[in-house]
Amino acid sequence: MSFSLSRRAAMAGASALALLANRQAAAQTAGRKTFLLVHGAYHGGWCWKFVTEILERNGHKVYAPSLTGNGDRTHLLSKDVTLDTQITDIVNLVKWEDLNNICLVAHSFGGWPASGALEHIHERVSSIVWLDAFKPRNGERPLDYISDFSRKALEEAMARGELGRKPPPAKTYSLVEKHYGWIDAKVTAQLNALTFNTIALTGKLDTIAKKTFIRAPKYPQAAFDRALAECRADKSWQTFVNEDTGHDVMIDRPEWVADLLMKVS
Repeated sequence: MSFSLSRRAAMAGASALALLANRQAAAQTAGRKTFLLVHGAYHGGWCWKFVTEILERNGHKVYAPSLTGNGDRTHLLSKDVTLDTQITDIVNLVKWEDLNNICLVAHSFGGWPASGALEHIHERVSSIVWLDAFKPRNGERPLDYISDFSRKALEEAMARGELGRKPPPAKTYSLVEKHYGWIDAKVTAQLNALTFNTIALTGKLDTIAKKTFIRAPKYPQAAFDRALAECRADKSWQTFVNEDTGHDVMIDRPEWVADLLMKVS
């Protein structure tokens, strides 16, 4: 009899533990978010490495693709790649992976293809975060806001007949010297043609319920200052300013970025 009771107690204990584990798993799944991180010029999906690791440790699903012609897809750099190509990169990832309830995060130049992608996937996106990123208007093109160093590199590359312009040194984007060697080894040429492409927007970005803009003012860019001012004047946006980072906020301050993404998404 005692053996039977002990066995029943053990079975009951095992059942209770299994039930607890199932509840914890269900709670984790319920709180799981999907992040789609879009990199900027000269960069690739690699630049989100530290943020991705933190988000995944917290149980979230993360996609950080390299757009056509960038990062691990530099072998696809060609005169046929356009802004629409990179917009399609994002759209197709969402469609083929059946993603929904997405937090779409765009850094720097990534604001261009991400804005274009929202024209097609806005119903699958629940929140957006523009991280020191361009916030283009309909009919604009990157050339309208290109930085001085990029404009010079563009002119030099085109004069040499090259498809892409060389990236600037890591110190242009980051304040953390220990990462300079890694960044310099990863950045690649930015396709010149993208700079001249016009974007077509109908305002789908504005339909997203949760919108956040982050500015890193130690990196000078008038277009980002304009975007911050616009977002501050619009109550549908949250805005944050981080004075303790370079332009590559996801590399300089990954813990801060990941924590903020989990809060605002």
